[in-house]
Amino acid sequence: MKDIQRFIAGFRTFQESYFGAGADHFEPLKEGQSPKTMIIGCSDSRVDPALLTNCAPGDIFTVRNVANLVPPFEEKGGRHGVSAALEFAVCHLGVEHIVVLGHSGCGGIKALMAGTCGCKGGGFISHWMSIAAPARERVLTELPDKEPGLQQRAAEQAAILLSLENLRSFPWIDQRVASGTLSLHGWYFDITAGELLEYQQEGGCFEPVKSC
Repeated sequence: MKDIQRFIAGFRTFQESYFGAGADHFEPLKEGQSPKTMIIGCSDSRVDPALLTNCAPGDIFTVRNVANLVPPFEEKGGRHGVSAALEFAVCHLGVEHIVVLGHSGCGGIKALMAGTCGCKGGGFISHWMSIAAPARERVLTELPDKEPGLQQRAAEQAAILLSLENLRSFPWIDQRVASGTLSLHGWYFDITAGELLEYQQEGGCFEPVKSC
């Protein structure tokens, strides 16, 4: 119960900061949201997109899942949570940027590389992580003799690129990217170094982000 009590106390602090006397940040948000950026991040408790970017409520539309994956476009199959969020963000909110935010030490990618996804009596993780199978195959083909840690880092970054490719498979995303009204970004948070890297199309690699 200690965690729950700490969370409640934290909410009281949030409530006072955003709804207390003189606080007006939520006044326009009470009528709706209009973020210009969507971030697709990992469920990992260490990688909170709003915390990493120092954003306030209403600044970003966020979707988090195991290994920050984007499935390819398909109209049949199961319940498409990520795809539904993409449709809402792009077609209804009109976001101008979509960021795929991966990170080092990702448990989902580690399990994918080791072939240990899922657990006895369930297969949700294995089925989900199969989205990133091409990233695993690419790394094992290009870096067959490298040590596991380097392969995992390469796979984490390759999975970001795969998700960026999958985003373009959604027709209403591809159309907006082609017209210049929507931009896609690949970010990688190095937890050990405390550094944020961004994929540079020109150089074909991830490099530290530069301040504007």
